[in-house]
Amino acid sequence: MKKFIIMMFFALVLLAACSSESGDEGKSEEASANTEETDKDNSESVNVDKGLLNVEITLPASMVEGESIEDLETEAKEDGIKKVTKNDDGSVTYKMSKSTHKELMAEMEESLKDSIEETKNSEDYVSIKDIKHNNDFSAFTMIVNKSDYENSMDGFATMSLGMAGMMYQLFDGADPDEYSVTIAVQDEESGDKFDEVVYPDALEDMETE
Repeated sequence: MKKFIIMMFFALVLLAACSSESGDEGKSEEASANTEETDKDNSESVNVDKGLLNVEITLPASMVEGESIEDLETEAKEDGIKKVTKNDDGSVTYKMSKSTHKELMAEMEESLKDSIEETKNSEDYVSIKDIKHNNDFSAFTMIVNKSDYENSMDGFATMSLGMAGMMYQLFDGADPDEYSVTIAVQDEESGDKFDEVVYPDALEDMETE
């Protein structure tokens, strides 16, 4: 099921990048664009329906663009997913047993924890000393050397944490209109939390800049 998870992760990151680019539109188009953006956001959200025996996950068309239904069905079958349906709007619905969904979430959790360890040990983020998180990845604390952090680009690490945390919550059935990921930045020496980033609010702020 690893290939399935990786595909969804990069698709979600791509969606966020495309969404942030929309902030460059002119002020004169803002009124009509707001309505269109609302419709677009609704059509691009990940929908999870948890039944008594099965779980259905619907991915928006933009997340499976360029993938044939035959390839998706083959990959899904290898992952133990019962059924793949391409909907009229281009979205794709995966139907799986609760046990398969549980396995999917366990593998996503493992991948996310591996990513956290890589971030902590990466030479690209020298100021980051540790990263703590809660059980559903809705809250992170990055423990850093404050001086090094403020004189580097290590703040970009919050984006990967935020995106991964959002993905985990979405596929676990979180409401796309209510979920969030809060990342606090804490000074290693003093223990003071001197910065905080909240997703998806941070992505919306990028659109307005």
